[in-house]
Amino acid sequence: MMNLLSNLLIPSLVLIIIVYGLYKKINLYDNFIEGAKESFEIVLSIFPNLLAMILAINIFLNSDVIGLVLEKIKDYIKFPTEIIYLSMIRPISGSSSIAILNRIFEKFNPDTFIGTLASVIQGANDTTLYVLTLYFGSVGIKKIKYALWLSLLTDLFAIIISFFLVSIIF
Repeated sequence: MMNLLSNLLIPSLVLIIIVYGLYKKINLYDNFIEGAKESFEIVLSIFPNLLAMILAINIFLNSDVIGLVLEKIKDYIKFPTEIIYLSMIRPISGSSSIAILNRIFEKFNPDTFIGTLASVIQGANDTTLYVLTLYFGSVGIKKIKYALWLSLLTDLFAIIISFFLVSIIF
């Protein structure tokens, strides 16, 4: 039943839009073409920001130096390396953090302390750098003032609070 409903939802929505446009005597095709032109301009204005972000993420993920630094830090702060890596990637890339979360689930059970902590951190944080790059870049803001530092500080607090909450549960 749900499969049938989901298969009919999008075509029904398109049909409703077409019927409404015909009722209001709107030239649907010209409006569609105009909207497509506007979206193409938006994509072109956002593309350099997204390209820079993707390049930075790939450099960061493929760096062996990061792994060595994480191993050194882990001994001092008594925090699982996998969680440190997830915490560092989460503000940068949502899809990369999902891949790391999946690896954590493969290595550890989702019901373990590390699995639960990774899940809570994944839900508590946002892709801060991606959001800032996309939103500020799309409207042309070059000086973001305190937005970056405040957002990253919020991510850090979310990680710390997640650690304490999961520690209480386990």
